[in-house]
This record gives sequence, C-alpha cells and structure tokens, in this order.
Amino acid sequence: MRRLLLLLTLAASLLPAQMRTVTLPSQSAVVNFRIAFTTGAVKDPPGKSGLARLTASMLAGGGTKDMTYRQVTEAFYPLAAGLSSQVDQEMTVFSGATHTDNLQTYYKLVRAMLLEPGWREDDFRRIKDLLINSIRTGLRSSNDEELGKEVLYSTLYAGSPYGFYSQGAVSNLERITLDDVKLFYAQHYRQSNLILGLAGGYTPEFLATVRKDFATLPERDETPLPKIEPAKLEHTRAVIVEKNTQPIAFSFGYPIDVKRGDPDYAALLVMQSYFGPHRNSGGRLFQRIREIRGINYGDYAYIEYFPRGMFQFQPDPNIPRRSQIFQIWIRPVEPATAAFSLRLAAYELNKLITEGIPAADFDRTKAFLTKNLDVLTSTKSDELGYAIDSLYYGIPNYVQYVKAAVAKLTREQVNAAIKKHLRTDRMQIVAIANHVEQFKAQLLDGAISTIQYNAPPPTEVLEEDKTVGKWKLGLREEDVRILPVDQIFQ
Repeated sequence: MRRLLLLLTLAASLLPAQMRTVTLPSQSAVVNFRIAFTTGAVKDPPGKSGLARLTASMLAGGGTKDMTYRQVTEAFYPLAAGLSSQVDQEMTVFSGATHTDNLQTYYKLVRAMLLEPGWREDDFRRIKDLLINSIRTGLRSSNDEELGKEVLYSTLYAGSPYGFYSQGAVSNLERITLDDVKLFYAQHYRQSNLILGLAGGYTPEFLATVRKDFATLPERDETPLPKIEPAKLEHTRAVIVEKNTQPIAFSFGYPIDVKRGDPDYAALLVMQSYFGPHRNSGGRLFQRIREIRGINYGDYAYIEYFPRGMFQFQPDPNIPRRSQIFQIWIRPVEPATAAFSLRLAAYELNKLITEGIPAADFDRTKAFLTKNLDVLTSTKSDELGYAIDSLYYGIPNYVQYVKAAVAKLTREQVNAAIKKHLRTDRMQIVAIANHVEQFKAQLLDGAISTIQYNAPPPTEVLEEDKTVGKWKLGLREEDVRILPVDQIFQ
C-alpha cells in the first residue's frame, strides 16, 4: 500500500500543472478581473521580507517591456481603469475592471504588465522608496490600529513566516535588488499558483484567449510551502510599543484552530456577530465599553485576519490564511482609562465564555449575520474575490455555505464552540502607548484600575466596575516587553 501511494504521488507530480479558473459570466457591461497567485510573503527568502510585496508592486505599478510607467498610466486614463495589487502571506492578487467596449484595449495592457514586465531600475527605486515610507511614515507614525494588529500577528507567529509583516521590513526592503525581484517572479509566478478570475460580460472566446496567454507561464512552483506554527503561549504576555502618542491602542488575542471549512467556523462567526462585529454598534463589546461607559470609539472582535479595518466596513477578499487568530481590538483609549478598558474587555470575554450568548439575543444575532453576509459580495469584484477564496479553502459558495451552516446551529452548539476555542488566559496583548513604565505597572496583577465618569452610569454598572477594576490579566513583570516604535518592522 505504501508503495502504491508513493507511485500515485510521483505520477501526480509528473502531470502538467493546471491553472485554475473562477468565472462569473453575466450580461453586465463591466468585466471584472481578479488574477490571483497562491504565493505571497510566506515565500519571502530569509532576510528579504517584503520581496513578494515589492514584486507585485513592480508588476502593477511599473512599466511593461514596450511601455514606460508613464505611458501605461496615460493609456489607462481614457479607459477610466487601472490595475491594483494586494499581497498577503498566502496570496497575491491583481484586480481591475473595465467596460466591455474597452475590454480588448484594457486586457492588452494588463497582459503586458503581468506577462511582459519592463523591470526598469527607475521604477524599482521609486516603488521601493514608497514601500519603505509606507512602513516608516504610514504604519509606524500614523496608524496605531494597524500597527497594533500587525505586531500582534508577528508576535504570535514569531519563528514562522507569519512572524514577518507581509508588507516587509525596512532593512530587508533596503537590501533587496532588482535581480531579487526578477528571481521571485520567475520562481513563483507559475501556472500551478495561478487562479484566473473573470466576472461580467466577456465571451467564451475571450476567456480562452486569456487562458492561452497565461499558459505561457512556467508550469510548477517547485519551492516547498513552509509550515505555519504559532509560538507557544505558556502565560499571558504583553508587548508595549513605545510611541509619542496620546491615546492608547490595544490588540490582544491568540491562535485558534478554526478557519473556513472547519466544523466550528460558522459557530464562531455567530459569536463574532454577537460579541464584536466590525463597525457595528450592536456588538456586546461596543455596548459595554463605548455606549454604556463612553470610553472610546470602537471595540470589535475578529476570527480572521482583517487588515485596513480603520478604512472600511467589510474585510477585503483574497487574504486567506492557513492559520487564524481570535483577536479583540480596542481604541483609542485615554491613558487614564486604558488599564480599566483592557480589564473590562477581558472581563466581558470571560462572561461570554462562561455564560455564552443569551437566549434572548441568539435568534437576533443569527438573523443579523445571515442578512449581513450578502453585503460581503454586494459588488461583482467582491463576489469574484470570495469565489476565489472558496476555491482556496475547498468550500462551496461562501455566502451559501455560511447561511446553510448558521441556519442549522443551536444556541447550545454555538456556546459549546465558544467554550472550546476561546479563553482568557495565555493571551498576547499589544499596546501602543507613551509613558510605558507607568502604564506597565497599571497592567500587572495586583494593580487596581478605576474610571471616573462625567455623568454617573446606572448603579449596576458602578458595581460591576468594582469587579472589573480588580480583574487579573495574568501578567507577570517578566512577561511584559517594551519596544521602541522605530524598531518595529525595521
């Protein structure tokens, strides 16, 4: 039997690689493209974090073999179109759209950009500088929310590819050469990684042309896919990123063994919809922290990676991951109420685990989640993106898959999944803060947090505050690290 399996595996490896295709044909006058490659930052070589991002940016933001970058942008202008790139750990996607009247002209540009790149040195220097500045002056200087989330991920996955920021590190980007970019493209932009996505009013003949063009790529990516293993958490730990900032931002959580296609995925989506749906005032965290106590702006929970949350209401498609985390996001918080806010979030998490979703809220939560699913695919581009993700995860149509699973769930099943996958110990806490030694002392066990109100809340809230203020986070002094912001992703 072992020999037979070996022969079957060998035979499969000798078969020609097949690009995959996701198509959503319609009578629409617009054609959407999502050209995805199942390669990303996990394939960055050691010491060259950001190479996948730089390569994709060169393709989408540089010239072609026959056209300079300026000529490409001038050609796109009358079409009111363009091509954007998105890179995460496991997937790189190029997306754009055009009217059917301009389809041939638009596709000719896209084809040349992705299959016949110009690799000009001036494009390389310009794009590399933009990426470095996006870390220095974008992420580190002016985006505490995203900074906290990315530090949380890099800490939880330290020692594995997810332990590196998918957009790169400054010193790594600085040492990357144009030859590195060309080599990454040659090794990983291959048919075995390719998922061609098309939606809208294209013809079968057009699809056949696209497939024929991209079949000129080499067949197989021969580099092995690295294992993803989160770092082991023995105790609750904290990283305080020292930054000259007034408000404090928190992200905290831990890895979970649940992703799309797993038995408890839908149950945890129901939990998320009750506990902390993004940009939604109905979530339990939002109600208890902001609405009742007036502490801050937003308090949300996630079971999947959700970058750029401060700019949008819904997550982008095409950021699939083989390992996910449960995380809570709290910001911005004034220093005087920061430690109390963190304890309150942990207290509410514990209440969710011990008591589950109340019976009075369960049906309402399921109904909200079911209706909100349609928003995720309200555009053809997003629908195409989710279809590509479903192919990646090996599940049916995402919206139909979740709706069917949620409809069957009982409150007991959801609360059992909450108990199974969530916890209040062995957490990783990340805070972006100033006056870090003083703040550190406020987080350690034994410290008591208080809150002052301009207008007193109901008596039951004040009584609850006494319990919250004494809540133990499980932090020991040796489990708290302080890192200057200019060292983050350097």
